[in-house]
Amino acid sequence: MTAAERRQPGRGTRAMRAGTSRRKGRCRWWWLPVLLVLVAATASAQEGGLTTHDSSLPIEVTADRLTVEQNNRVATFAGNVEAVQGELVLRADEVRVSYVFGEEQANPAQVIRRIEAEGNVVITTPQETAKAQRAVYDVAAGTIRLEGEVVLVRGENVVEGARLDIDLGAGRAVMVAGAESGARVRATFVPAKEESAER
Repeated sequence: MTAAERRQPGRGTRAMRAGTSRRKGRCRWWWLPVLLVLVAATASAQEGGLTTHDSSLPIEVTADRLTVEQNNRVATFAGNVEAVQGELVLRADEVRVSYVFGEEQANPAQVIRRIEAEGNVVITTPQETAKAQRAVYDVAAGTIRLEGEVVLVRGENVVEGARLDIDLGAGRAVMVAGAESGARVRATFVPAKEESAER
């Protein structure tokens, strides 16, 4: 990859598609097949919703700026970053993607090693919204961590904590309280309302 970053006045960086081609407008990268796996797991403690999402759908990532560090194998999307997969949307100030190519790549489908989203992270679906300051997905370990004032909302139900740890293999999610602040995990659940019987 020759140009790490291109800017044009009044326009976003020209995009990369399939890792090589370029398009006008905001940055777009289509070779991130596992990026929103982190979205598919954020509500694993609840029924349905994100856990039933098809994570094999194509993903489109847009941003104001794209920087590629070829030697370090890191691509950084910055400025109003938005990643969309089906009905799932992830927004953040910055998203860093660590990847491997060639002989380092044991499985051709596993291009990405680690994904980090920083700053005002918001993940939404028609059913849920998850907010945090940072999200990290370790592809090799199959773990996801959301940190920093984590809030998970589904309808009127709300769960809050300092950190949300997700184990994709075990299908387990754990919300953790803040050790430094002394705050505890807080959950608000609204019982389902039964419709009154017709008279």
